[in-house]
Amino acid sequence: MAEILASFSNDLADVAEKGGLGVVRVEARDRLPASGIIWTQPGVVVTAHHVVERDENIMVGLPGGEAVSATLAGRDPATDLAVLRLDVPAADSAKFAGPDGLRVGHMVLALGRPGRNVRATMGIIGALGKEWRTPAGGSVDRYLQTDTVMYPGFSGGPLVDVSGRILGLNTSALLRGVSLTVPVPTLVRVVDALLAHGRVRRARLGVGLQPTRLPQPMADELGQETGLLLLSVEPGSPAESGGLFLGDTIVSLGGRPVRQLDDLMAILSGEQAGKDLPVKIIRAGSLLELQVAPAEEE
Repeated sequence: MAEILASFSNDLADVAEKGGLGVVRVEARDRLPASGIIWTQPGVVVTAHHVVERDENIMVGLPGGEAVSATLAGRDPATDLAVLRLDVPAADSAKFAGPDGLRVGHMVLALGRPGRNVRATMGIIGALGKEWRTPAGGSVDRYLQTDTVMYPGFSGGPLVDVSGRILGLNTSALLRGVSLTVPVPTLVRVVDALLAHGRVRRARLGVGLQPTRLPQPMADELGQETGLLLLSVEPGSPAESGGLFLGDTIVSLGGRPVRQLDDLMAILSGEQAGKDLPVKIIRAGSLLELQVAPAEEE
């Protein structure tokens, strides 16, 4: 039994050591430094948005002990991700893995480097879910929660499996009181956008909305029970230009049903900005179809 435990312990130490080669220290706030992950592109580090409290005078501590300066390439508060460019490229030794093979109960390690050396904490995957939207409107490809203890400075560091492969980036800022992991597919999508544009492009209609139940005959006709009631329409907004009025109820946009706010946010990606989209509304009990061109968020 002792030999089994010793072998298991040594294997975990190897995973932490191997995974730690891809973890850096991020000094971008006045208090305790946080962590970051060396990305697959030379000189790029991804970390948590909320730990980058300044846009200048950012330093990154590399696994070998060197400290190099970095510049902010972009940030996305909606997914709590930020991308840094290093003045000196760091060697990429990390391997990334998608979340498809994960199951509740799988053992994982959370890694961080708030100091000179890598730190680790062990746990299991406690919850897995489908795609979800953060309170700030960001799209995360999969809900991934563990019972690992996220010590101060661990935000921005990776979650790794027992093979040392990175499953995502740990953050304590997406949901209050809950430590979550942003999975690799979301990292790839957001990092690519931040490197290309400095931000994640999103579209907007310029309206205030509230979910509302549809009259039963209309619900039966459309095959959905709810839509979004317009509580306000900004002057000069895409919604006003498209002919939407206070009191209208949106039931579809771009040919896709709109039942809840999440449905609308999922449709309003940056690619939709400037495009004419059909919008179906209920006005005074009648179903109408108009055209609206969402604008890109500034």
